[in-house]
Amino acid sequence: MRRPGIRKPDLPGDGVQAETPTRAAGLARLASFVPQAAAYARERNRVVPPHDRVSRLAPYLRHRLILEREAVAAVWDVQPRDTVDKFVSEVLWRTYWKGWLEQRPHVWDAYLDQLRRDRDGLAGTASIRYAEAIAGRSGIPCFDAWANELTETGYLHNHARMWFASIWIFTLRLPWTLGAAFFLRHLLDGDPASNTLSWRWVAGLHTRGKHYLARAENIARYTDGRFDPKGELDEQALPLTEPPLDLTPRALPASVELDVDIPSGLLLTPEDLAPEVSRLSLLRFRGVAGGWDETVGECLDLALPVVDFSRVAIADALSRAEAHFAVPSYVLDEGDWLAAAEAWSLSLAVRKVVMLETPVGQWRKRIEQLDARLARHGIALVRARRTWDSRLWPGATRGFFPFREHANRQTHLESLTRIERPQP
Repeated sequence: MRRPGIRKPDLPGDGVQAETPTRAAGLARLASFVPQAAAYARERNRVVPPHDRVSRLAPYLRHRLILEREAVAAVWDVQPRDTVDKFVSEVLWRTYWKGWLEQRPHVWDAYLDQLRRDRDGLAGTASIRYAEAIAGRSGIPCFDAWANELTETGYLHNHARMWFASIWIFTLRLPWTLGAAFFLRHLLDGDPASNTLSWRWVAGLHTRGKHYLARAENIARYTDGRFDPKGELDEQALPLTEPPLDLTPRALPASVELDVDIPSGLLLTPEDLAPEVSRLSLLRFRGVAGGWDETVGECLDLALPVVDFSRVAIADALSRAEAHFAVPSYVLDEGDWLAAAEAWSLSLAVRKVVMLETPVGQWRKRIEQLDARLARHGIALVRARRTWDSRLWPGATRGFFPFREHANRQTHLESLTRIERPQP
């Protein structure tokens, strides 16, 4: 079995602090943010490095090194709730995007199909504009600075992401799918749902006919005059259109019940790396395994720092799971992840392998392939959905604000922040 060298990502750039991909680091980052959370609503739109007015929790939430409910509970426990409502909403946006895509998984497949067509069709001056854009040589200083910051640090402030996507689509006239792929390649918090649907929202495809236009005055204001692209942006562009795409939500599969008496193994993926803080925490397992999968990285053309972040995060989760469940851990061969996961399952002589749910994306496709392999051996692959997701995802049938009302209804959100506490 090949055990790749794991190192912490080395990400320079403009005073932005590099992230340590561990649960302990995520909890420390959350604790340092809580005292200033009340100022988040007032300061969050300012795009001024080192970006210390925002939480910088996204990479930890994306891999569930820390949980959404932990972030919400932490600020609610210390700050008056009305002062942190904007932060709570930003946490819930991630859940909303996931729930929306879970009910329309074909939108992810449609994105991948369109991405392939757009890559194949790129030619001439568009090809040159694309190459200059991703190299930070578009000629628009603010855009180029953000392109370089993204590739050097794996981070981009949320407000800058919106401006960047708008300039990419409406000023540079580049396919939105290529911009979404550029973000997914480099963002440490790159997530199929949040990333794809945010780009669709900017383009005017998510909420049809309503797009987001970057404006020079807004950029100058919120960068404290660092940039002023007056006369450089198309501020009159119309929203994009696309062939009709069925956006009717489908019913979510029911959450599974877990049988504690059947011999089982625990499988980890970088989609959820806190198994000891879940309803799995009291189960007994014969072993725990996890590892990066080169095929996933190649399918999405992920940059090395993004892959390394996942590698270190998986190693951290395996160490925690080994200690919590008192079982041996196993690092799967990333060069042939499917075969390694199959062989590990057989070596444990288990009747089922349990894992936390993998949302829509490339990891889910790999899990579906593993499911078929294990079934041939009479081993069931059980995917346990977190209570947070089971309760909130069904509310993502329309826009965010109805979703937020669903989350708040009858202190729904309050109860969800108190579930799945760490076990002694």
